[in-house]
Amino acid sequence: MSSPPIERVLFSCQIVHVYQIPPLTSTRGFSASAWTAPPAPTARQIFTARLRIVERSTDVHIATSILLEDARTGDLFAEAPYTVPAVVQQASDSSRFFAVRVQGDGAMKATLGIGFEERSEAFDFSIALAETRKVLGMEGSSAHATGSAKKDLEEPKKTDFTLKEGEMLRIEVGGKGRRVRREERKVDGEEDGAALYSIRPPPGSGAMPSLPPPPSAGQAKAKQQPQPSAQDLGFDDGEFGEFQ
Repeated sequence: MSSPPIERVLFSCQIVHVYQIPPLTSTRGFSASAWTAPPAPTARQIFTARLRIVERSTDVHIATSILLEDARTGDLFAEAPYTVPAVVQQASDSSRFFAVRVQGDGAMKATLGIGFEERSEAFDFSIALAETRKVLGMEGSSAHATGSAKKDLEEPKKTDFTLKEGEMLRIEVGGKGRRVRREERKVDGEEDGAALYSIRPPPGSGAMPSLPPPPSAGQAKAKQQPQPSAQDLGFDDGEFGEFQ
């Protein structure tokens, strides 16, 4: 005999506004401004409910549902079994509004809009759903895909750029094309497999002219011109340095 399921409340909010929303017609998602914008925003609001996320677990199964209930009596207004992430979609233009796909008797489905009065409540609602997805294994495939993509980025494919025998490279040196040829060096008549790369000198270039050696100290002193004396310049200081 199986034991009765154990219920656990993952999230609860006493005031949530429920809206009747138009069908989704754009790939950008649901827009909350279409539910609440003038001239008559209250015309689409159909109920003010208490919202709870309830987890029911047995020995072999775990199920989670989003319940919209009457805050005064506790009567169930609508229930959304949280089986796939698409059951709840955040509005594209607000962090406080969501589109929830509810399910009624006979497996009939409808999409309702809900709005929280505080951003903190909407944030806690999103965190509770994220934890539920981890418990139910809804994020396993996406996490595996993300990990594979990250591995591909971290480990790029290696390419062999070594030259094969007979291949040639074209290198631009000084605006002119030069060819680089791979050769095999022979040692004692045997090929050792070492690759040599030689670049021919440009046309017209020969040996660089050698510069003459610098003069020695004696040659430099001999070439110095004698400095003129004071007498040659017209000065005569006399024997003791006085002018005469």
